[in-house]
Amino acid sequence: MKRLVCILISAILLSPPTADAQQAGKVYRIGMLWSVSPEFPLGQALLDEFRHGLREHGYTDGQNIALEHRYARGKLDLFPELVAELVRSRVDVIVVPNSTAALAAKQATPTIPIVFATAADPVAQGLVASLARPGGTITGLSLFAGTEIVGKSLQLLKEAVPKVSRVAVLWNPAMVSHALLLKEIEVPARSLGLQLQVLEARGPDAFASAFAAMTRGRTGALFVMADPMFLSNRTRLAELAAKHRLPAIYGLREHVEAGGLMAYAPSLAGLFRLAATYVAKILNGAKPADLPVEQPTRFELVVNLKTARALGLTIPQSVLIRADEVIR
Repeated sequence: MKRLVCILISAILLSPPTADAQQAGKVYRIGMLWSVSPEFPLGQALLDEFRHGLREHGYTDGQNIALEHRYARGKLDLFPELVAELVRSRVDVIVVPNSTAALAAKQATPTIPIVFATAADPVAQGLVASLARPGGTITGLSLFAGTEIVGKSLQLLKEAVPKVSRVAVLWNPAMVSHALLLKEIEVPARSLGLQLQVLEARGPDAFASAFAAMTRGRTGALFVMADPMFLSNRTRLAELAAKHRLPAIYGLREHVEAGGLMAYAPSLAGLFRLAATYVAKILNGAKPADLPVEQPTRFELVVNLKTARALGLTIPQSVLIRADEVIR
């Protein structure tokens, strides 16, 4: 018996250390790329959710991980430069907020694992080989359960404003996902009997001309795609929609909290919390290539009745009973 115990002890002592033992005491550095500025309240809320998700897996900022932030401040063309800084600083993982940032990160490094918190269509955009088996060094979460979500948004807008026949679509050419969505939106628009007025805005200085074009085109409603720049300027967009008497549906619920009429979208906070799970798995030894891209399983319909009343609009009961939240 004593001889058996000695053999077992010797085997344990002579066996190679586990990955966890090898990394004992290490402080992992996580590069965080942001579309917005550090003062942006929503960005801070998403960061809090991300930190909470990491703590659930045993990683605490300031103890066994260190977060290194880079902020594009609404200028998405800065992503390549900011990612290059993170690569030079030799972070262990890079977390990016959207498809545009993910593409910049993928081009910047073939070795550092990358996790995207949101992406419209990661396969079509060339981020991953497939949702089930991403391949390479990048994985994460999709903002949409498919490009048909834009059609669902148009349908909800049409139900809320039954008499509308012409809808403006505000998009940002700097967001690679928007071009994909524009290709998909024509078919559901025709089936709903809607004419589309597609207007671009690369920055907030383009808002005034875009809304002026809506007025000239006698547009009856507005669809604003999910975009970090639009999100940063959500209060102004809501004010412009109110000024021009345009019922609008948005790709992110935070627009409705800022005074927009409607939104049909997944929870950004939930996605960032899940992104932390991906980071934890990678730090624990998983390869991004083997971590399937997750898609939202739940989209929330949020309606602002205060905005509806200001527009003189009565939201049908058929829409309200399906709403996950009604702001009164």
